[in-house]
Amino acid sequence: ALKSAFLILSETVDRDKKPVLQSCSKESICNSLLDMCIQGLSPAKKQCYFIPYGGKLQLSKSYLGNIAATKRLKGVKNVFANCIYDKDEFAYELDLNTGLRRITKHEQSFENIDINKIKGAYAVIVMEDGNNYVEVMNMNQIRNSWNQGAAKGKSGAHTNFTDEMAKKTVINRACKNFICTSDDSDLLIESITRTNEYNPEDII
Repeated sequence: ALKSAFLILSETVDRDKKPVLQSCSKESICNSLLDMCIQGLSPAKKQCYFIPYGGKLQLSKSYLGNIAATKRLKGVKNVFANCIYDKDEFAYELDLNTGLRRITKHEQSFENIDINKIKGAYAVIVMEDGNNYVEVMNMNQIRNSWNQGAAKGKSGAHTNFTDEMAKKTVINRACKNFICTSDDSDLLIESITRTNEYNPEDII
């Protein structure tokens, strides 16, 4: 990962077309690489990106990076997401003792799959103890999240791969909320919380 990072940084320039290894402070470069290593992220696998901003290098992680970092937390087995389409049979309940959601039913027919008829999406962080963390978003919530980006959810990716973009959005929210409520208090949590989420549409 460090070798990949060095090769990428060697070719990365800032807005003024200056190499980031020259324009960014050495401390910020070291901190970005340290956070990358602590979280076990690989720039070659598109899990993280290095963004120059105001003379400092910042580490940003993609939704793949969010998954990779979250899976390194204690007790986490897996992270996945699914879309909910029109005519799917979907139901969940709230556990008033734990505050967690639990999906009780999701039946989907192959004929239901249509990116123009997505009602929402959910992400599940699978835990070893069975107390899975579930995040559910309807399509209005997802589109409101997209509206925060520069493309306002109207990019080619959002239009042509609506299902994948919806799953990315709910995964990012699930990982962020799960990490914020995690009882782990170590270097990994500190590193994750200070790493921004990467949105290519917001990079000018």
